[in-house]
Amino acid sequence: MKKTIIATLGCAAAIATGAGIHYATASNDVPVVYFTRDISPEGLVRAYNALNWTPKGKVGIKMSTGESAKTNYLRPELIKELVTKLDGTIVECNTAYGGNRSDSESHWAAIRERGFLDVAPVDIMDEEGSMTLPVKDGNILQENYVGTHFANYPSYIVLSHFKGHQMAGFGGALKNISIGFASSMGKKWIHSGGTSKESMWGGEQNAFLEAMADADKAVTDYVGHDNMVYINVLNRISIDCDCNANPAEPDIHDIGILVSRDPVAIDQAGIDMVSVADGNQKLMERIAQQNGLHILEAAEKIGVGSRKYKLVDLDE
Repeated sequence: MKKTIIATLGCAAAIATGAGIHYATASNDVPVVYFTRDISPEGLVRAYNALNWTPKGKVGIKMSTGESAKTNYLRPELIKELVTKLDGTIVECNTAYGGNRSDSESHWAAIRERGFLDVAPVDIMDEEGSMTLPVKDGNILQENYVGTHFANYPSYIVLSHFKGHQMAGFGGALKNISIGFASSMGKKWIHSGGTSKESMWGGEQNAFLEAMADADKAVTDYVGHDNMVYINVLNRISIDCDCNANPAEPDIHDIGILVSRDPVAIDQAGIDMVSVADGNQKLMERIAQQNGLHILEAAEKIGVGSRKYKLVDLDE
């Protein structure tokens, strides 16, 4: 029988000390987040199946292809069974900071090198430029820029490696929806807090986080909340993002897989879990330093999702 895990609410200020921060509740009026400790191809499929979701039309699997072979991106052998089950296409966009994926030619080379084409078709969505999505009632942005191929997929699975991030504090579903779907130009727009389409540097931190939340709203509004689901894999949890070619080694043990239909709830559940994990001090300090929880606040404020959730343990 599935077991509901109930945790008490905590104070967000506790993040600075690494104390537990919990938004799980027993209420049936909040989104469900499912959890398994089984980080395997079979565990990934079983967690996905718990959502009881039927995609509409062509399915895009949004995930990171990793800045280098040294990074902790989700390996093709882990995702193959799920992607095959869905007849999905792995979708990505080029980066905005140089490196191994800043243009389509080098990005395709990286995709081949990592072995993604051995498990599924891959689509670099901004290979032919950007399209504009409106932001309705956002924090600071009025428009968001994604790759033109974004419109080709009626349904999306946002498949994220949950980890730290040098600028955002942490990266999960909300980062993958915003920065991940953004074209190279859109990435600059978000990072700068909506002040530049030419440079991603120099923006104000809270504006960057609020712009990410706005981009999340633009994407989910366009696709439709019923046509997107979210998977966070909590393994190899470094303080650095998979966009860092030489990330720090993880201090936190592997935790498991989270799945949900709510992007805010699934990221909050990930934060709650790492906040009580052994070896979390460096990650929690990084999140606090970058005010990383603000994206959860900003996204919930504009209706992207709920920080409160019910956690269901699939292993019980």
